[in-house]
Amino acid sequence: MAYVLSELNRSGLPPLLQGIEKEEQWSEKLSHIRAVWLDYIGGLPARPAVDLRVHSSSKRAGYTQLHISYSAALGDRITAYLLLPDKLEATRPAGTTMADGYPAVLALHPTIDQGKDDIALPTGRENRRYALELVQRGYVVLAPDALTAGERISPGYPAFHTGPFYEQYPEWTIVAKNISDHMQGLDVLCSLDYVNPKAIGAIGHSFGGYNSYFLAGMDRRVRAVVSSCGFSPFTNDPEPDHWTYRAYPYTHIPKIAADLHVDRVPFEFHEIVALCAPVPSFHYAGQEDHIFPHWKAVGEGMLELSKLYRWLGREERFRSILGSGSHDFPEEIRLLAYRFLDHWLKGNRDA
Repeated sequence: MAYVLSELNRSGLPPLLQGIEKEEQWSEKLSHIRAVWLDYIGGLPARPAVDLRVHSSSKRAGYTQLHISYSAALGDRITAYLLLPDKLEATRPAGTTMADGYPAVLALHPTIDQGKDDIALPTGRENRRYALELVQRGYVVLAPDALTAGERISPGYPAFHTGPFYEQYPEWTIVAKNISDHMQGLDVLCSLDYVNPKAIGAIGHSFGGYNSYFLAGMDRRVRAVVSSCGFSPFTNDPEPDHWTYRAYPYTHIPKIAADLHVDRVPFEFHEIVALCAPVPSFHYAGQEDHIFPHWKAVGEGMLELSKLYRWLGREERFRSILGSGSHDFPEEIRLLAYRFLDHWLKGNRDA
């Protein structure tokens, strides 16, 4: 499945359905994509039992904010906010079922030192407070810190410095660690008796955007996914090495560096998004995105994914918007994304 990057830059992204006529052929290709992806990011370790601890509780206008932590694979703990809408009752009446629970969203933050605070607190940046807005729409929201951000910054290091991680796990990747941690977040949500485990979504912007679809591709408990400015194919990217070693320094997938050195990439990222199919997926990108400026390749990837969902008979489950904006999550796009989540999660549809 490896590609010559210079050829992709000339000819465009490889078609997802090239040579595919039957579902069995697509399933075989999908299995191959998954195997290559796991080979490059490393395996996903067994997760411990949920060990949820509530450190504080704060009543806010329309919701309650719990500052929590919970267990993670390989012994560390994940810090997070759990946001509960006022109408939620901590215990359901006797005789009700899990299906009577509330819809929930795992909200993943962008690249920001403050981590979860940026999306879950009123002090967060403009157009980034999506965790806060979703609890106000009636969702149970879990907003965790990613490793290297918020309360999970290694002592003596700046935020988003992966050096300590790779010193401890030189054969693994922070990408797989994040996926594992977010799967643990799903474990937490599924452990809450007031959450409907069949109505859980994931949402994020930028760093949080691609972590959302990375998670959805590995865990079918995600029933709808929203990614804002999170899709960045190698094709025509002026800085494709941002997926390897970076000046932050935040290193995503070290193994890709050797491929790029010989003008090769092991996969394209629309193939990684395709691991989510046919889960309902919403993507937004801006033509003036200074971080991911190769908007034509982004649009091409979205078109390929749209064709895939149509071929799978699930055209209504895929939505993509290519706007004229910057690396942002503007209000009008967020409202469309929230309506998308409402449709697939609050409607209690089989996604």
